Amino acid sequence: MHNFNFLRLPLFIALAVLITGCAGQIGDSSYDETGKASFYGSRHAGKRTASGERYSPSALTAAHRDLPFGTLVRVTNLKNDRSVVVRINDRGPFVRGRIIDVSRRAADAIGMTRSGVVPVRVQSLD
Repeated sequence: MHNFNFLRLPLFIALAVLITGCAGQIGDSSYDETGKASFYGSRHAGKRTASGERYSPSALTAAHRDLPFGTLVRVTNLKNDRSVVVRINDRGPFVRGRIIDVSRRAADAIGMTRSGVVPVRVQSLD
């Protein structure tokens, strides 16, 4: 008879559920959401992002609450239909109603620097 410790069974089940749950999120190309976007102010330049990178206003990067670091997303300004592709490298925004914070360069690309906050569509490309 095998010596199996039944106290470990819940641990194995929890691990299997965790692995299965994460598998659907990594590289999930089905993310498509509309909401409001804002952009990082110049005071954040050079500070570390949640991924460990330093924020550069001239990079095409963004912060998102849930998408994995490295995910590429298309951000489309719904007021003028201009879009830009950015890479997620930070967490946020932490303001209710906002779904993404983009870098200054990305904000310039979609024409949102004057208004500061615009309605956008965010679509995962990975």
